[in-house]
Parts: sequence; C-alpha cells; structure tokens
Amino acid sequence: MTRTPTHAIDTTMGKKKAKETVPGKKIICSNRKAFHQYAISQKLEAGIMLLGSEVKSCRANQVQLGDAHIRIMQGEAFLIGAYISEYTFSNQFNHETDRTRKLLLHRKEIDRLHARLQQKGETAVPLSLYFLKGKVKVEIGIGKGKALHDKRQDIKKRDVNRDMQRAMRRG
Repeated sequence: MTRTPTHAIDTTMGKKKAKETVPGKKIICSNRKAFHQYAISQKLEAGIMLLGSEVKSCRANQVQLGDAHIRIMQGEAFLIGAYISEYTFSNQFNHETDRTRKLLLHRKEIDRLHARLQQKGETAVPLSLYFLKGKVKVEIGIGKGKALHDKRQDIKKRDVNRDMQRAMRRG
C-alpha cells in the first residue's frame, strides 16, 4: 500500500481560501458601504455598552450599521445611528432602536481618536460589530471620504483584477 503525503495534495481545486479569523470571533454585522465611501487608513477596536435586550438582538443578527458614525462628546466616544432592532421576547424592558451607545475605550485611545477627527476631512465609522470571547466589540475605521472619481477608479481596479484572475484561471 502506497501512501501519498497529505501536504502534497491540493484540495482547493482553484477555490478561494477562507479568510483566517480570530478564534472565538463571530461577526454580527459588517458595514461594507463604509469601504466604498471612505478611504480607511486606520482601524481600532472598542467595546460597546449595550442593554441585555440589545445583546440578544445582536445574537440574532438584527443589527444595521449603514448610517452609523462615531462622535467624541465631552471626552467620551459614542456610536450614533446604529440600528439594533427590538428583541421580540422582551416586553416592557425593551430598548430604543436608534439610541446613542457609549464606546468603551481607554483615555489615550479617545484622545488619539479625537486628535485624528479634528483634522480636516477625517471621519470615524463603524466597520463591523462582532462577538469576541462573549463580548460585543466594534471595529472602528478612521479615514477620509472618497470623491466620486476615486470611487470610479476603485471600481475600475476591481474589474481589471477580476478580469486578470479569470484570464489566469483559463490559462
């Protein structure tokens, strides 16, 4: 009986490999529109203060980050405009869907973020919401808004790369 080494066999057969993820990280919601509208230059992870019914809605993936943004008010960071739908099984103790939620950051991180946001054109937007070791975390992206011609250039680059990949697969 001949044995073939397992490391020599390619089982992907041209399929894309799955992205490496952090163990224990479960993505709730991602803001794909943010990468289209902003040139993200820096990422930051923050905790978020949620009520119990909000956490249960997050576990049911009933979250939207489309129009959300981060603002620094009175020395604290807040997530504004994130929609977490009401949890259907909580009766009188339900939460407001569009309320302002406090972000949990260290003082130095808030000061750095505030300094970046004071620069002209800089914006902080939530990129994704996820569970990490049972806690809800927010990935914050800091960047500048893209102009229309920048968006068009990105679309052209993506189309050219897709065409090159197709040509490479065909041989």
